[in-house]
Amino acid sequence: MKVGISLNPVRPDGDPSRVLHVAREAEGLGFDMISMSGQVLEYPLGSSLDPLVLLGAVAGATERVRLLTSVLVVPAYDPVVLANQAATLDVVSQGRFVLGVGVGFNPAEFAALGLPFEQRGSRTNAHLEAMHLLWRERPARFDGRYTTLADAMLGAVPVTPGGPPVWVGGHSDAALRRSLRFADAWLGVSMGPGDIEQVRARVARLAAAEGLERDPATLTLNCLYYLIPPGLTFNGFLVGRPLGGPQPTAEGVAAELRQLAAVGVEAIDIITPVAPDEVLSAARWIAQEVRPRLLEGTSAGA
Repeated sequence: MKVGISLNPVRPDGDPSRVLHVAREAEGLGFDMISMSGQVLEYPLGSSLDPLVLLGAVAGATERVRLLTSVLVVPAYDPVVLANQAATLDVVSQGRFVLGVGVGFNPAEFAALGLPFEQRGSRTNAHLEAMHLLWRERPARFDGRYTTLADAMLGAVPVTPGGPPVWVGGHSDAALRRSLRFADAWLGVSMGPGDIEQVRARVARLAAAEGLERDPATLTLNCLYYLIPPGLTFNGFLVGRPLGGPQPTAEGVAAELRQLAAVGVEAIDIITPVAPDEVLSAARWIAQEVRPRLLEGTSAGA
């Protein structure tokens, strides 16, 4: 199982180098991914830095770790611009970028952007279709509801064949259909092993009902979780039950992750809703206490 950590709680106020310092430390600790969400307006949990700009800086400050938007609100962007930005990140990171996307949840954000909130799903689908064409075809032609491409050739050519991997977030049937049509992986939030098994069954039923040629088993299932390591200060909010519960232990968290791996979860992204100056402590606890137990499948050192 691949394990990532979010930069969301890290605030750069007064020390712009803090975010990159945390990213470098996380890579050194062995994390597989570093993530950032994509809200445009103020966000309750930590910073609302633009994820594409931030991850571009992280790409230059790291060498191995994957870079994930978890998640970016696709309808907030022009699809041609976003396709070029994502391709550029794919190039400068040498194929380490993963575009995690969602439809958005904040009506105020859509109002500020001048976009109809009720169109967020249809815009996301259309934008993803256009972006995939731009990554794969030169020139690209597309005549959609929101975008028209007439022999368009994207400015940046991705180094990853077909463009960077796409993960689609959301728990609705529409999100699962979107995942089957456009994504390499689906990204859930705070789901237990039983929930994951239900999602796998739903994906299979939807693929059959839609008559899709894609084998639903090829859709990777990943998940985002919240975790508050012992002794650290809760700051922000939680979505669902945190990993390990309100009083987690290293073995308890590792045991839950082993159960998730057993039902097919291949990667997890962890948000630690703690004080900004405690994010590194949280990362060290995960890397030094939880990860060895997850890798070894034992309770050594407990």
